[in-house]
Amino acid sequence: MTTHTLKTPEVDLVYDVYGPLPAVDGRPPLVLIGQPMDAGGFDALRPHLTDRTVITYDPRGIGRSIRKDGRIDHTPTTQADDVHALIEALGVGPVDLFGSSGGAVTALALVAAYPDDVTTMVAHEPPLIPVVSDARGAERARAGVRDAYEAKGSGAGMAAFIAMTSWQGEFTDDYFAQPAPDPAAFGMSAEDDGSRDDPLLSDRSWAVSSYRPDVKALTAAPTRVVIAVGEESLNVFTGRTAMAMADLLGQPATVFPSHHGGFFGGDSGYAGKPEAFARRLREVLDATG
Repeated sequence: MTTHTLKTPEVDLVYDVYGPLPAVDGRPPLVLIGQPMDAGGFDALRPHLTDRTVITYDPRGIGRSIRKDGRIDHTPTTQADDVHALIEALGVGPVDLFGSSGGAVTALALVAAYPDDVTTMVAHEPPLIPVVSDARGAERARAGVRDAYEAKGSGAGMAAFIAMTSWQGEFTDDYFAQPAPDPAAFGMSAEDDGSRDDPLLSDRSWAVSSYRPDVKALTAAPTRVVIAVGEESLNVFTGRTAMAMADLLGQPATVFPSHHGGFFGGDSGYAGKPEAFARRLREVLDATG
């Protein structure tokens, strides 16, 4: 593994390359992106992808990538510009790309804006509020997470986030009638450290979940676009957004093992099935269409 920094006027993007560039077998490198997760989130998945040259990176303002633009918000179009710059810096032509959660939203924005950058793109459970029928309810649920975080800190905010993302089906009155979840029920402390800058729990990343994908641009792109959903996620928010997005593109969602964090290892506190996940990802990438 080698670590590099791509310096631009707005950000110093740090990325890691596992394997040779160009790849010895001529296959495109595989870029793994998350949001608001940094490269470390792929530590359990990456060792199961040793047949490919893999690139991971820390998004702007997260982990090792220091932003210089004076902003604190996270937007898919800005993230897409960063990934485009990274792909250009690699200098090996179009890549294969796997994006998860907010990284999947970035991937959709990237292909819409830079269709020649990516050969096959797998967007795993993009949390796109505008594509679901209960968008207003989802926006209200998202605001509830932010409000809990602002009022009582990260424990309360994360408990509200878990309640939102594990809710089965649409956000009905039954969801909003629930009492506020107790952080202790999830093994978390309710102590408030005073910070309010978490990109997941604050409203700093709302542009990600509010993004409206450019379906016309995506369907016109030469990129093979695959929308993926975890087998355990089918009726929760990110599973529903994935299936709705796939429907907009006129395709069935491609089912992957486990849940939203299906590539996480056992030390994450949200263990998935990284070996099986990698096997499925390899199958999808190697398929012809």
